[in-house]
Amino acid sequence: MAGHSKWANIKHRKAAQDAKRGKIFTRLIKEITVAARMGGGDPEANSRLRQAVDKALANNMPKDNIDRAIKRGTGELEGVSYEEATYEGYAPGGVAVLVEAMTDNKNRTVSEIRNSFSKHGGNLGENGCAEHLFHKVGMLVFDGEDIDEDALLEAAMEAGADDMEAEAGQFTVYTEPRDFTDVKANMETAGWQPSVAEVTMKPETTVHVEGKQAEQVLKLLEALEDSDDVQNVYANYDIPDEVFERVTA
Repeated sequence: MAGHSKWANIKHRKAAQDAKRGKIFTRLIKEITVAARMGGGDPEANSRLRQAVDKALANNMPKDNIDRAIKRGTGELEGVSYEEATYEGYAPGGVAVLVEAMTDNKNRTVSEIRNSFSKHGGNLGENGCAEHLFHKVGMLVFDGEDIDEDALLEAAMEAGADDMEAEAGQFTVYTEPRDFTDVKANMETAGWQPSVAEVTMKPETTVHVEGKQAEQVLKLLEALEDSDDVQNVYANYDIPDEVFERVTA
């Protein structure tokens, strides 16, 4: 079950940097609003909303902000109406990129995203050109050099997880998306608290890039994530640690 998971390791560190940049609240409010609009305002009956609320609480979002976002979604409060959109393309070196957005103006959003791809040596493609290279998974990350890998694996399997990967003191547990909420709750009840818990898109394979191409890939991803309309950016890159640290510092 255990294996190499550099992709999850880098994604984890990037998520922490995004939180520091203050982007996380805006994105979570949009996700909560859309989830409530699509599935109702009760987190117990709306798994997507429950996941968004759990993530908001984990990021210390005030409960009042969460409640207002839910009410905007259900129509109890006025607010901007967002549409979901997915864009696909390729970064330098043949790295596949998947962009999830929530926007009130698709023309503006696609123009910004196309410009980011072009400026950083990539290409925005047609629908379906990259999405098949990813699959949706639930992901729970556990950090700690002193974690007993066998004990964590046993707890994960008992909780209903599908797989676990390990790398340098970081353990990543994967679940089916529909099982994510239950597995997370079961793990926490058993005393295992994840540092990251989300439903995400995991690449089927990764593309190794180095040097200038690696720098271009990371700058493209940062430009995409800087867009106010972008919720998530996924890419199937494998980049040396020293390049990642230098470019994203």
